[in-house]
Amino acid sequence: MNNLKAILAIKDFITTSEKSLKSAKKLLIDLAKENNIDFTKEINLKTTWLHSYEDEDNKIIEWVFTWEDMLGSNRMKYPVPVNYASKSKMVQWDRLKLIIDSSWKMTYKQISPIEREIKTGLIVKDKWKFQVICDENTYDLLTAAVTHFKAEIWDTITVLLPKGKDASFAAIDSLLPK
Repeated sequence: MNNLKAILAIKDFITTSEKSLKSAKKLLIDLAKENNIDFTKEINLKTTWLHSYEDEDNKIIEWVFTWEDMLGSNRMKYPVPVNYASKSKMVQWDRLKLIIDSSWKMTYKQISPIEREIKTGLIVKDKWKFQVICDENTYDLLTAAVTHFKAEIWDTITVLLPKGKDASFAAIDSLLPK
C-alpha cells in the first residue's frame, strides 16, 4: 500500500511540473513577443545522424554548433565555452564532439566543419549584443570573439558563415585595418 501512495505522489509531482512548464512557456512566448524576438528563426535540426557512445571511462556526445550552445545527439542542448567557440571560429552547423571523462572534465573537439563562405561587414551593437551587417543581412556575434579580436563598433571585419545555409550567427575571421 505504501507503493500506491508513492506512485500517487509522483503522479502529482509530474502533473504540477507539467502545469508549471506550460505556464513558463506561455510567459516566455509573451515576453519574447514584447521584445520582438522571433523564435521561428531558431535552428531546427534533425540529430539522427549524430551519435552518442562510450569508450573506456569517457562518454562521447556528437553535436552540432547552433551558436550559443550545441545540440547533441540526444536532442539536449549543452553550453559551449565562448572562448573556445570564438578562437576556433566555429560556424553554425559545424559538427563537434564533447568528451566527458570520469571526473566530469569536458573536452570539445571539432569533427567536421561545415563548408564556409567569407563576407565583409561592419560591427554594430543592438542593445546588449554585438552584430555584423553584411550584404543587407544582420548576424549576431559572440561578445568573446569581439573582445578576442579587440574589435569595436563600426570596425570592418571578415566573418565566416555556413555556405548556402541561412544563419543567425557569424564567426569573426579577422579584423581589417582601419
